[in-house]
Amino acid sequence: MQPIKRLNLKALYISYDGMTDPLGQSQVMPYLFELSNCGYEITLISFEKEIVYQKNRAIIQDKLCQNNIKWVPLNYTKRPPVLSTIWDIIKLRKEVFKLYKTHNYKLVHCRSYISALVGLSCKQKYNSYFVFDMRGFWADERVDGKIWKLINPIYSLIYGYFKRKEIKFLHNADHIVVLTHEAKKIVSGWLKNYKSADNISVIPCSVNMNLFDYNHIDTKLVNEKGQSLSLQADDFVLGYIGSIGTWYMLPEMLSFFKLLKSKRPGAKFLFVTKEKKEFIIEEAIKQGLGESDIIITPSELEHIPYYSSLFSASIFFIKPCFSKKASSPTKQGELMSMGIPIICNSGIGDTDLIINESDSGILINDFTTEEYEKAISKIDASLLIDKKQSREVAAKYYDLKKATDTYIQIYKEAELNQ
Repeated sequence: MQPIKRLNLKALYISYDGMTDPLGQSQVMPYLFELSNCGYEITLISFEKEIVYQKNRAIIQDKLCQNNIKWVPLNYTKRPPVLSTIWDIIKLRKEVFKLYKTHNYKLVHCRSYISALVGLSCKQKYNSYFVFDMRGFWADERVDGKIWKLINPIYSLIYGYFKRKEIKFLHNADHIVVLTHEAKKIVSGWLKNYKSADNISVIPCSVNMNLFDYNHIDTKLVNEKGQSLSLQADDFVLGYIGSIGTWYMLPEMLSFFKLLKSKRPGAKFLFVTKEKKEFIIEEAIKQGLGESDIIITPSELEHIPYYSSLFSASIFFIKPCFSKKASSPTKQGELMSMGIPIICNSGIGDTDLIINESDSGILINDFTTEEYEKAISKIDASLLIDKKQSREVAAKYYDLKKATDTYIQIYKEAELNQ
């Protein structure tokens, strides 16, 4: 194998998410591997949570080393609120400026807002090419998710501070990355009369389509998974994958399933998640469901395609609010790649656009019995979706290779602007 010719451009990538967390492994590292393999010299700074860092550090270090990426892990501080983040920013600023003394970085690539606070300083102090990979509308997410309650004057001040910084990041960024076309429209409006939309790229949360591919699923393994969960071959299985957390509307999804079960008495609701079983079962009982109606199993990423192959249809309801116009649910790309029909709510990022283009699911407009009835009446038809078409549209929006190609183009632009 020929050694990779290292290019002149040195890049510093800053992430407040950890690489020992699943998100870092699925939504950061694959892009960086491709960029490094193209010859870019990359230093990665990330904030790691102690327990998962100790568990996964050696594996992640080895993968990054194999791809010629220098890793600088910093300790993530969780408590106390606000002060812990300020302390992390101080640590980050100190580390970044120390690295700049010995590395001639030409590009600083910042994932989300905390990283961009320091990245903007690098732009101003060192004239680095500044990539603001904003992901979602972070400050608005904190408010919409009730993490920052604006009735509290401290959080009101913090929100105002980050909204002002948000505009500075956008105005000073050499390139901006958002997750959805809806977000690009909004950001372009914010930048009207300041900057062209040409420097805004849409890169949704991407999917490894080689892993999530219904063409390469071993039916024997799927049957084994089904047997281990006491599922019968003719069971109607409504499926959910991933964490629940702040945004996913568990009571509403269970309420939908209750109505579905009244029409399909043998239906089961399968959660493929690492959430605590008690949390889901408790809410199911509140909704008038029996414990036997709900099946919950944890899974590592590589096994999710086999569990999702047990789904007759899948569901996710996300809290509709302004900040979610900038969100890209990873599970949508995974499910579409598997050709599994989706039931979801409208108004979330590009979900409506993609579902309608692919004809791969059912959209509801409100969380009412009437809307649930309409959706349930369409389920039989949705089971006949064209899997190939679903997968082709998923590739158009979510393919990891397409995402990495866009990042490579951004880095090439930075090279030309050195």
